[in-house]
Amino acid sequence: MDADHRFVASLAWTGNRGSGTAGYREYGREHVVSVAGKPDILGSAARVFHGDVDRWNPEEMLIAALAQCHLLSYLYVAVANGIVVESYRDEAEGTLVTMPDGGGRFRDVTLRPTVTISAGDPAVAERIHADAHRLCFIASSVNFPVRHEPTVLTTLGA
Repeated sequence: MDADHRFVASLAWTGNRGSGTAGYREYGREHVVSVAGKPDILGSAARVFHGDVDRWNPEEMLIAALAQCHLLSYLYVAVANGIVVESYRDEAEGTLVTMPDGGGRFRDVTLRPTVTISAGDPAVAERIHADAHRLCFIASSVNFPVRHEPTVLTTLGA
């Protein structure tokens, strides 16, 4: 059965330095992303695009969303396959290609999850990353490849 789920977020630009967008270098890229009842996310452009390095940029948030979604899908699939996950870390990375006109797109993102399991077959624990990818809402929504280079560690017999 199909079901629609609605998500909302608010965004407010806070980078007006007094002259609005009178010039490309005259405005800040700072903004605040808000969702009711949750802490704000302080955002900006990436440093290469004249942003504030101390704030999240959209590129980092996209990579983080892919990593989070894969984690949550993986945990779901692990339970269904008798895999007991004790820890999960990911070192995700993406490549953004820019165009001369100022546009651009992600060429790819690679997730590098390291999963430690205490029960279940390590080969299955590695294989089900493909199932998690298939179930991930965010990965299914992007138009570039999301690759996986998983590592499975085990405490079995330890």
